[in-house]
Amino acid sequence: VQLQASGGGLVQAGGSLRLSCAASGRTFSRYGMGWFRQAPGKEREFVAAISWGGGSTYYADSVKGRFTISRDNAKNTVYLQMNSLKPEDAAVYYCAAGLGLSRRFSEYDYWGQGTQVTVSS
Repeated sequence: VQLQASGGGLVQAGGSLRLSCAASGRTFSRYGMGWFRQAPGKEREFVAAISWGGGSTYYADSVKGRFTISRDNAKNTVYLQMNSLKPEDAAVYYCAAGLGLSRRFSEYDYWGQGTQVTVSS
């Protein structure tokens, strides 16, 4: 599975962005998908995950109620809708594919290249 993340950019605090992650390969629907982020000088952290069928989702406490993860298996794409953005949300966001539904990056087998999100205060 090859993953291509997009949709990052510069937004003011309180604004919204929608990230997309397009996957190649016919087995996309078999994978759980996750979003992670990494800010400069910080470790990569879990943001959200969604099960292969989309029926289960999982969020970091820091984004719960503001971010929504979804997927369209017909389009081989997973999304991260980010609302009420805060300066502390600024980071490079990565999408990842794995066989489960996990917050641990070690359980994801495939990674996209990352897309930069910048939030101005």
